[in-house]
Amino acid sequence: MNSSKSPVLAGNGIFSNTTCRTEKKISVFFSVIFMTVGILSNTLAIAILMKAYQRFRQKSKASFLLFASGLVITDLLGHLITGTIAVFVYISDKDWIRFNQSNVLCSIFGICMVFFGLCPLFLGSVMAVERCIGVTKPIFHSTKMTSKHVKMMLTIVCLFAIFIALLPIFRLKAYQIQASRTWCFYKTEHVEDWEDRFYLLLFSCLGLLALGISFLCNAVTGITLLRVKFKSQHRQGRSHHFEMIIQLLAIMCVSCICWSPFLVTMASIGINENHSGESCETILFALRMATWNQILDPWVYILLRKAVLKKLFKIARRCCGVHLINFHMWELSSIKNSLRIAAISDSPVTSKQMNQQPFSSTGQ
Repeated sequence: MNSSKSPVLAGNGIFSNTTCRTEKKISVFFSVIFMTVGILSNTLAIAILMKAYQRFRQKSKASFLLFASGLVITDLLGHLITGTIAVFVYISDKDWIRFNQSNVLCSIFGICMVFFGLCPLFLGSVMAVERCIGVTKPIFHSTKMTSKHVKMMLTIVCLFAIFIALLPIFRLKAYQIQASRTWCFYKTEHVEDWEDRFYLLLFSCLGLLALGISFLCNAVTGITLLRVKFKSQHRQGRSHHFEMIIQLLAIMCVSCICWSPFLVTMASIGINENHSGESCETILFALRMATWNQILDPWVYILLRKAVLKKLFKIARRCCGVHLINFHMWELSSIKNSLRIAAISDSPVTSKQMNQQPFSSTGQ
């Protein structure tokens, strides 16, 4: 169906002549495929994370696994809700006039797009901060970062993302049907009102800030681990740290690659007062790039697990002929190490030594 022959109904009831060519059959096919692959991938990742959480419930890794589970569950719900609405819109020939007369569906679609866009970025940055504290301040992390605190932080992140998504509704600013007539978001055409520009810039700045925090914290964590690794080649029990930092780096790279085009595009539209110059095709391409984030996120936990990483390191060592890592690190029992730390932490004398040399006294 060529959408250029029919007008677009905006969220506030005004018709727009700006159009975008989309092929219905191809779009429906890819929407269904992406949604199916995303649901299956996230479901598998949730199963893996839940199994790992049962093993590490009483350890510092449990907090990371709770955050990761929250991230994957958010991606799963994003696929289910936004994917279902998108498929319905395509099947209905994008006839918004017929099924969106009161603008309820567009508002729900827009709220979901903002929430499921920001929430994974927020969770990724919170996970990076949590791991940075776990590596640089292990005693503080082991005593203060309980599962109760993690669940509270997850709730706060979700509530904040919901608040940002509901801001236009509170201000009686309707979400707008975009030029492709396949999704709803903030107003992106002829943005002249300061409030419309504010929403676009707020979304972009929060997303870019989350990516920046993730980059900074992951850099600090990685440098700290490498310094400890090079200072003492014979210390053991830190393999789970390397596993988690590799997963965090992968999540950060995926988020940056997938979300940067969309965030930069929205910021460009918000900065320009009258017309951003961004075409509908550019916005649609950036949006499709962003949707890949929810598909690729779960594969980070599916592929970059300790068992898989161990095999990859062995293959790399064979190919490169270089001693990359001491593999006896992977064999150390994390449960025994956790019990040893719990016993040591009860001693005030040892705790003072651990505060002076945190990495030499704990494997967490």
